Amino acid sequence: MLKKIGFIGTGVMGSSMVKNLLKAGYEVHVFNRTKEKAAALTEFGAILHKEISTLVKSCEVIMTMVGFPSDVSEIYFSEVGIIKNANKNAILIDFTTSTPSLAVDIYNKAKEVGLSSLDAPVTGGDIGARDGKLAILVGGDESTFNEVYPILNVLGNNIIYHGEAGNGQHVKMCNQITIASNMLGVCEAMAYAKFAGLDQDKVLQSISTGAAGSWSLTNLAPKMLKEDFKPGFYIKHFLKDVGIAINEAEKMGLETPGLSLSKQLYEDFASQGEENSGTQALYKKYVNKL
Repeated sequence: MLKKIGFIGTGVMGSSMVKNLLKAGYEVHVFNRTKEKAAALTEFGAILHKEISTLVKSCEVIMTMVGFPSDVSEIYFSEVGIIKNANKNAILIDFTTSTPSLAVDIYNKAKEVGLSSLDAPVTGGDIGARDGKLAILVGGDESTFNEVYPILNVLGNNIIYHGEAGNGQHVKMCNQITIASNMLGVCEAMAYAKFAGLDQDKVLQSISTGAAGSWSLTNLAPKMLKEDFKPGFYIKHFLKDVGIAINEAEKMGLETPGLSLSKQLYEDFASQGEENSGTQALYKKYVNKL
């Protein structure tokens, strides 16, 4: 049974995922560029490392959850990174939402040196990470997926294998495309209710269980109404994902006008200093006419 896990990237999502792994009895080694975020997890039993190279040499499974594809490339491919320093037969799992081509590149380079890798982006936000109820979208070898399934099962409750390397990232793009237009609808509906003089909480109660129901309506609309714009998912990271999705769609000759509109609105909002807010903060653009 695999027991020693390394986790790189202990931000909003990663820190909750680490806590759940510790609660399940795994030995978890942690690293984060902002040392304080990783150090805070030592009180829960995590083992702190100052360098990625020492972390990966201590672990059988190395998990990553960082911000951007450039961060993924650096921590996997640098001389002091994962692939150069991991023990033979280690399993690498990248939870970051990144590009399908980078996932394939990691898979191929890992295989060359006797490592296995999975691209396993997640969805469910900070709430799903906290509660161990993430959806985990997995690409790579099925045998590797089966080997680490018990670990993934600690982190999520909807874990699906989607085939070859890169497919997990493609599925995540489907997820982000769905969210992009849906978030505009949620913001506009809540703004409409406000401008019409309705009780927004009652409106939310009425529409959230019908045909309009969605995760964003149930989990993010209440935050909008409480003016809670703290990030469960940063706008800057959402824009990164939307950009990847648009690029991938263009390669396939697919037009995505809803996705393009969402990108335009979020870019305008981010330029007003909101890039570190949660995606639900776009609601302010409507009610405050920003």
